[in-house]
Amino acid sequence: MHTKDIKRIVLTGGPCAGKTTALVRIIEHFSNLGYKVFTIPEVPTMFTQAGMDYLTQNHGFFYEGEKATLEIQIALEDRFMRMAQTCTEPCVIVCDRGTMDISAYMQPDMWNDITGSIGTSTQELLTRYDAVLHLVSAADGAEQFYTTSNNAQRLERADEAGLKVARMLDKKVVKAWTGHPHLRVINNTVDFDRKLNRVLKEISNVLELPQPIETERKYIVEVTGQLPEETIESDITQTYLVADPGCEVRLRRRGWNGKYVNIHTTKKTISPTEELLTERQVTGNLYESLLGQADPYRQTIHKLRRSFIWQGQFFELDTYLTPVTNLTILETKGMGRHEDIKFPPFLKVKEDITGNTRYYNYNLALKH
Repeated sequence: MHTKDIKRIVLTGGPCAGKTTALVRIIEHFSNLGYKVFTIPEVPTMFTQAGMDYLTQNHGFFYEGEKATLEIQIALEDRFMRMAQTCTEPCVIVCDRGTMDISAYMQPDMWNDITGSIGTSTQELLTRYDAVLHLVSAADGAEQFYTTSNNAQRLERADEAGLKVARMLDKKVVKAWTGHPHLRVINNTVDFDRKLNRVLKEISNVLELPQPIETERKYIVEVTGQLPEETIESDITQTYLVADPGCEVRLRRRGWNGKYVNIHTTKKTISPTEELLTERQVTGNLYESLLGQADPYRQTIHKLRRSFIWQGQFFELDTYLTPVTNLTILETKGMGRHEDIKFPPFLKVKEDITGNTRYYNYNLALKH
């Protein structure tokens, strides 16, 4: 079996986000579909239980502990990949947190030092995984469900100060994984079951299993105030390529802090209710050559994206630069109904355009 058939997925998130329950659900769901599911345990928890103190003031001890944590994480993932290659059935490896989570708990200099000393880098570590699913902490927007009782190793308490720490960690972890082409942030919703179903849907997408077509909530908005400090800004250019009927092929380049990721996406409608989504990362050279297949009837879309978590919900705010201007669209995924959404006070909702085909990127790109 070739390595590419084995998908490696990271399940991460802030404290008390529902990872443990999600892991159980993933094993059940995909085992029933005939997959061999491997789950890599959370390495920092193993280390804490073995006597590592991540809050130590002893710099040398902390450094060696963090370096060992990263080395063991990589080794576990690699060994399980080798085991998976011997299996006859399709495999999926789910990591309870991944290598980049470790970086969220230390200064960037130390992280660069540790990765350099073991011969790797942030960029290399990001490419180890096919997808990263970040479950938002219950401390943000679902406080009534926040508990520390199910994890004796948890350092954040359930009081207001503890919730604040948990929210901050949540955002640090999202930031650590920014740049991964398939990073999905999974909201807290009123209904925990819906959160888990979104996890299963995202993994199914990575495994290229047909999915029910789901409309994301979209609104035309006006920004009336200051966005949160932890907002991640990126620059997106999106070009549609010539494709078969019933198929949409797009090429996207996303840049932030001088780094770029290129994604080739194919969306194929199988039936009125089902679609198949395939995403792959492409090199800069391949990206340039694929631009030669651009759809002559469509213009390239250029927009500024600002992503942030507000009260446990992940929002993407797109401001269009070309071919349309004066248009800012707010999008939130995995939210079932309008009334479930906690709109941030710094945004004024002007129109609900959920399901309005006029505002699909594919149609906005049309040359008139």
